[in-house]
Parts: sequence; structure tokens; C-alpha cells
Amino acid sequence: MVAYITVIDTIIHPSPPSNYTSRATRTDPSNFRIVDLTARGCCAYQNYNMCGILGLLLHDPSIDAAPEICEGLSLLQHRGQDACGIVTCGPKGRFYQCKANGMVRDIFDANSISKLVGGMGVGHVRYPTAGSFNNAEAQPFYVNSPYGIVFAHNGNLINTASLLQFMDATAHRHINTSSDSELLLNIFANNLQQTGKFRINEEDIFTAIGGMMQQCRGAYACVAMLAGFGIIAFRDPNGIRPVGMGARKAGTGKDYLFASESVVADASGFGDWEDVKPGEAVIITRSSLSRRQVAPPATFAPDIFEYVYFARPDSVLDGISVYRSRMAMGDALAAEVQRVLTEQNLTVDVVIPVPDTSRVAALNLAQKLQLPYREGFIKNRYVGRTFIMPGQQMRKKNSLLGRTSPDSIVRGTTSKEIVQMAKDVGAKKVIVASCAPPIRHSNVYGIDMPSRSELVAHGRDTTAVATAIGADLVIFQTLQDLEASVRQFNPRIERFDCSVFTGEYVTGGVDEAYLVHIESLRADNTRNKEMKGKGGGGAAQTNGMEQSIEMRSNRHSNGSDDTVGLHNTWKAH
Repeated sequence: MVAYITVIDTIIHPSPPSNYTSRATRTDPSNFRIVDLTARGCCAYQNYNMCGILGLLLHDPSIDAAPEICEGLSLLQHRGQDACGIVTCGPKGRFYQCKANGMVRDIFDANSISKLVGGMGVGHVRYPTAGSFNNAEAQPFYVNSPYGIVFAHNGNLINTASLLQFMDATAHRHINTSSDSELLLNIFANNLQQTGKFRINEEDIFTAIGGMMQQCRGAYACVAMLAGFGIIAFRDPNGIRPVGMGARKAGTGKDYLFASESVVADASGFGDWEDVKPGEAVIITRSSLSRRQVAPPATFAPDIFEYVYFARPDSVLDGISVYRSRMAMGDALAAEVQRVLTEQNLTVDVVIPVPDTSRVAALNLAQKLQLPYREGFIKNRYVGRTFIMPGQQMRKKNSLLGRTSPDSIVRGTTSKEIVQMAKDVGAKKVIVASCAPPIRHSNVYGIDMPSRSELVAHGRDTTAVATAIGADLVIFQTLQDLEASVRQFNPRIERFDCSVFTGEYVTGGVDEAYLVHIESLRADNTRNKEMKGKGGGGAAQTNGMEQSIEMRSNRHSNGSDDTVGLHNTWKAH
């Protein structure tokens, strides 16, 4: 008999496709087998992704920043694969833009990068959360008044209705998309407009951002660029979404970087990495660096899902090594697994991770339990990540081209497929161990998660979850152990945002009406995407990336230019 423990980073909806085929390979004398997930129809990676942001200012304005921004975005690609964009600022404050739906490698080639002139710029990789999938919502966003502002945002606002009313009735500013990122930009721009100055300074910018933080509720990490002035970064008062900064010597001065994760700084030779503090704004020009706390103190509560799943293991966020935190999660999960196995008088033969993010935790768990660690699932690294394909039906449709990764069990679709594959190649029992507690609540802070009714743990206890995904047993990490695993590396963080586990939202202002509204938006977006996939938009497949003819034309549905006055150099090939 072979009994598996399959380690994942979190569990989400049970309904696997029925048309997958089987392929397995013997790998050792004990009849242990490796399953090829691509051949087995596992859509794997049930992602709940968000965005990555980046800003770069080079000390020498004659050197173009675009190639380095592009490289940095490729390092943040795991944070979003729906769209990407770069805007640079060249001589006389002129902006140069290239953005489109697709991945970094598909949008930016030597020709497009060569047209992005200037020694400072802002980049963004995107997965849509509260907005839609329209190509017009690829970031960075731009407004020409006042002063020329470019803006990239990771997160989600929860008071958009009142802000839109303010924009319309009071500020008289037009919001061209359904993205709250554009709304946030226009709030900032409107506050700057109030200065009435011909030229602004750092004091004016700090005042404008401080006012914006009083107006806007939710999660946001942002990077902005003012034409001919410099780059700016700021973070919501609770510090839910991450952004940090680094510097490197460049001749007689320094180059400066803002990024969602420290891995970008490490790869590009930037040192002195530090996180932008909650409620803090940082302004960098070629002659100065200014920073200020512009929002009143609030509960610091970074999103714990960054450590469980989103961030790269070689990143450090808020002083915490993602890799070391995942090791600690494996140690803590091992104790819980041992308790449950002893209680139920069960034994296990082997520990198998579902790649990639659960590998670190699975290895530590195996060591603690003194069990063999084996790679039982192999994924194809050369296809798009189906978890990032918007809409459950699209994930099913593309399940033959996927990967795996439940470090969490969210919908449960992938988990059910993986459990069945393990049993198909000889496992008598499959025990699924999750590094995270059961996900039973919506995320409102910038993670695209299913509606509550789609969450496999919503309204189910652990036994019912196991039944839904076909496992013999499911063991969840306790919330207390998860928080302790991360907090031990930075005891100053007293609280994490764990709203998907608890339903407690640190910002307040989230009621049942808002949750229903968010779920209806996501349902509408899914329907729109599915309609395009059925031929309404003439869907085309390019390197695992779904693009419609509408996207390739770089146009809104109303025919207006999606750059709103800023020329877009991207062209479909």
C-alpha cells in the first residue's frame, strides 16, 4: 500500500474536467510514480492573483530605463499575467508608452523597448480584480492634468461608489474605465490640482497624497511618475499590499528603484532595500529623496497570503524572508499532521508537494515527520499558467495545458484532479495537507478570488471538504500556527490581514451589500470573458495567452483610443 501526503499552500471548488487522459511513469522499485500534470489535464495553480508594480529613476538621464524595467517586470510576472505596460519619461517631460494584454515576453521586444525613451519610468503587470478584462485597463494609467501623471497600482478600493460620485459631482473628472486604479489616480490628480501652482514641489505632493489617503479606503501600493519631476511611491495606512525601495551607486549619484518585491532589487544590483512604511510616501528626484508619514497611524496588517503563496520565495517582505516563513509553515503543519494521524491511527508512506510554492513547506514537513519526500507531480513550464485565466469555465477549458500548485485549497478544482491522479497510479490513500487554513470568505483587497458560494470550504467542515475533493483526509494549518510561522521573523508585526480565513476586514467598511456587489462584478467579468472566448471577440491563442481581436486592435468597445491621449507604441505581430 502507498499512502500519500500531498502538501499544498491553500484549498478553493470541486468540479474537474472529465476528458483528461492518463500517463504515469515508474520511478523506483517501490512502484512510486511520477504524474505528468500536463498530460493528466490538471489546470493546477488555482491562482488568486493581483498585480506587480515597479518604478525606476536612473541618475544619468541619457540612459534609457525601459530595458531594466522590462527585466524587472519579468521578475514580477508571477503577480499577474493578464496585461503589462511601461511608460517612460524622456527629454522635455515627454511620456512614451507601451502596454497591452499579455505577458512581458510577448509584449516587449527589442523594437518596442527601443521606442521607450527616457531615464525614468513606471511598469506594471496586471491581473484584473475589481475592474474588467478590457485592454483599456492595462496599466500604467495616465492623466495629462495637472502636470502629467503616470500611475501604477496594486490593490483594491472598497469605497469606489462614493469616490465616483465625488469625481462626477464635485471634481468633474471623467473616469474612462471601471478600474479603481484609474479612480485612485484621479483622486490624487484632483488633490494636486487644488494647489493651483504653475510648478509644484515635494510639500504639495505629500499634501495631495495625505488627502487621498483620507478619502480612499482599501488596499493600495502605488508607484507614480510626474513628468520631468521624479518618481513617487506610497502605501495604504494598513500596509496590506507590499512595495519597497532600493538604491545603487551610479557615477556621482544613485539610481533608485521601487518594486512590489525585493527580488527585483537583488537581480538588478540594488542594495539598501527597505519597505515603504504603511501610510508613508516617498518622492525621488535626481537631486533629492524625501519621505514622510502622510496618514495617521493605523493597524499594520500586511496580507499573510503574500507569504503563503503570492510572493517569490527569494523575496523579503516587511523584513520577513518568504522562504524562511514557508519553512516554518512546514514545521508547524508537521505538528498538526502528526497530531491528526496519531488521533486517527493512520500511517503515511511518502510526502509529495504540489509544485511550486508548496515545495519548501513540504520538504520541512517530511523532515519533521521523518518521511520520504518525493516529486510526484511534474508540470510543463512552457505553457501559460491556467490559474490566471479569468473565469472557472476558462480554467476548465484550458485544463490540458496547466500546472499545479495548491498550497491552498480554494475552489478545489485542481485539488480534486490531483487526488484522483494520485489514486490512478496506485495510491491507496491520499491525505491533503494545506499550509493555510480553510478559505471561507471573499477577498476585497486586490486578490481575484471566487465568490463565497464557489469556495470549497464555504459552508463545509473539514470532512465535507475532503469528500468534495475526493481525498481520504484533509488537514488544514491552524490560523494561529500560520501567523506564528510568519511573525517570528518580524515580531513587530502584531497583526496580518487574514480576512479570507476569518471574514474580518482590517479597514472596516465591508458589509454584506459590498460583498454581493464585488461578487456580481466578478460574475459579470467572467461572463464577458466567456462570451469573447466563444467567438464574439475572435479569440486567438498565442503562446498560451488568450487574446481577442479587440485586444489586438488596441481599442475600446466604443472605438476610442485606450491610451486616452498618450500614444501606445505596442503593435500586434
